[in-house]
Amino acid sequence: MNRYSILIMLGAALWGTIGWFVKHLYEFGFTPMEVVTLRAWSSAALLIAYTLAVSPKSLQLKKIQDIKYFIGTGIFSIIFFNYCLFTAIELSTIPIATALLYTAPAFVTIISFFLFREPFTGAKITALALTLVGTCLVVGLTPNSVHNMKTASILLGLGSGLGYALYSIFSKFALKEYTTLRVTTFTFIVASLALIPFFPYKEKTHLFFDSHVLFYAVGLGLLPTVIAYILYTLGLQYTEASKASILSTIEPVVATLIGIFIFMEPFTFVQMLGMGCIIGAVILIQLYENRKLRLERTKA
Repeated sequence: MNRYSILIMLGAALWGTIGWFVKHLYEFGFTPMEVVTLRAWSSAALLIAYTLAVSPKSLQLKKIQDIKYFIGTGIFSIIFFNYCLFTAIELSTIPIATALLYTAPAFVTIISFFLFREPFTGAKITALALTLVGTCLVVGLTPNSVHNMKTASILLGLGSGLGYALYSIFSKFALKEYTTLRVTTFTFIVASLALIPFFPYKEKTHLFFDSHVLFYAVGLGLLPTVIAYILYTLGLQYTEASKASILSTIEPVVATLIGIFIFMEPFTFVQMLGMGCIIGAVILIQLYENRKLRLERTKA
């Protein structure tokens, strides 16, 4: 396994820790979208502080029109997919919304074929099928729950998958001009600014004086956001967007393991089978990549 695939999977694994921070913030009365706002704000603050310390000039865009890339990653991806995801959860269930979120690799693969000429291969299609089945098993999606799904929840769930996918797409364009750190920084600056009007300041500002709230908010911004997105974006720079998206489905495996070992949630054979499918998809992509590299070396 090459180091860029490892970076992508480490980033995705850190995304899987989101639930730990989010559950604690919910205990203080924050709504899902308010937690998204806290995540964007704390991430932007950390990234700006770090960039000012090491390279202040990096906070300048090379061209003003480049802002379109970060509107894409910050608004059409980060904000849009979170809004769709949380609304889908309200209209249906967490398992249904999560399963639909992980249609993202399929969106990335299709879009990447047209934009980046990334080929469809048997390995990719098989890996996509494994990740979709694996995710459904891990989150506990059943035929009965699918039968009772509302049209709105399906559309919003697919919207979250599309929004999730767009980060990989817009980042691919941005990485042609900007470093990994700058892409991540501009993404969360745009997202945090766009979310400013939607936070209930009168009702919730006093909570920021609680050290526990600050700990969970900053932790949410640092580990499963700043570090996770930097690792993922760095790996994405040297990996096909479609492959990176498939590798990132290791996230629900990590989230499930955290639920089992930290929150003492039940663990079933079906979930174990789902994890096996996802890990199998990751292994398949890596075997395909290794075979491709061997063929290229042989031709050279």
